[in-house]
Amino acid sequence: MAEIKDPENTIIMTLKDGEVVIELLPAVAPKHVERMKTLARAKAYDNVCFHRVIDGFMAQTGDVENGNMEKDFNLRRAGTGGSEMPDLPAEFSKLPHARGSIGAARSQNPNSANSQFFINFSENSFLNGQYTVYGQVTSGMEHIDKIIRGEPPASPDRMITVRVAADVA
Repeated sequence: MAEIKDPENTIIMTLKDGEVVIELLPAVAPKHVERMKTLARAKAYDNVCFHRVIDGFMAQTGDVENGNMEKDFNLRRAGTGGSEMPDLPAEFSKLPHARGSIGAARSQNPNSANSQFFINFSENSFLNGQYTVYGQVTSGMEHIDKIIRGEPPASPDRMITVRVAADVA
C-alpha cells in the first residue's frame, strides 16, 4: 500500500482483488472531496456497483441511490441516481484526466455532480476542463484494471467498502 501522507484526505476502497488508495485533492475541489468523505463515513458507497466500465476509458460507480447490491438493487437503474444531498457546483481545474485520476460524473449540466465518480483507465485529455478532478489513485490501480467491463456489466464488480483513512484503525 502507498504511504498515506494525509489520512483525512485519503480514501481506502476495498475491491474483490484488493485495496485501492486514493489521495483526495481538497485544495483543488473542496466540495467534491467533502462529499466523498461524507458518503464514505456514512458507508453509503459500501457494496455499490461499477455500473459503467468502458475498456481503455474509465470505470464509473457511486450511485448510492440505485447501485447498492444489498438494497433494492436494479442494474437497469444503476447510474441514474445520486445521494439525498444537493448537487455540487463544478470545480473545474487545470488538472488533467490522467490514468488513475478521479473525476466527478454528472449530467449535461456542469453543476449536477452528486455522488457518482469515475476512475480513468488511461489519459482522457478530452475530459480536461469539463469534469471535476478531485483525486488520484496512488496504489492499487492494478485492481481497478481488473474491474469487469460493460454498460452495465452483466455481473458487475462493486466497492466492498470505502473508508476515509483517518477512520481506519
